[in-house]
Amino acid sequence: MDDTKVTVERVIPASTDAIFDVLSNPERHVALDGSGFIRSTQGAQRIKAVGDVFTMNMDGPHMGGEYQTDNHVTGYADNALLAWQTAPAGTEPPGWEWVWELTAQGPDSTLVRHTYDWSKVTDKALLAKVKFPLVTQDQLDDTLVKLDEAVSS
Repeated sequence: MDDTKVTVERVIPASTDAIFDVLSNPERHVALDGSGFIRSTQGAQRIKAVGDVFTMNMDGPHMGGEYQTDNHVTGYADNALLAWQTAPAGTEPPGWEWVWELTAQGPDSTLVRHTYDWSKVTDKALLAKVKFPLVTQDQLDDTLVKLDEAVSS
């Protein structure tokens, strides 16, 4: 962890395409969420390209309870990379990004690297309000455990 991002990684005994299939489906994110903030999706379609946007229903004290986010896909490489910047619904992303990188370790083994990066957040009021990192390293590790369970079952 540095001052503007948290990265966790885990080798998961599954192919990159099996893992990518789970990650590119926002409907699966509720079950993967180690932070406990995600409640459900709002008409989300499978992520297919940079520029896609998917909406999530969330709940957390940092936003005063229930809220929605729009997630703007910023990185996409089939079976290798997914990234998106999150924003309160109906607004432009203020700069934090979620990045998933998949590296094959063999036909049925994948190194999964998950990064929560807020280095592009420049709004000083937002930085004072949110108190990054909002999601901890332990919560990100828990997300990887849940991903491992999702592709192993």
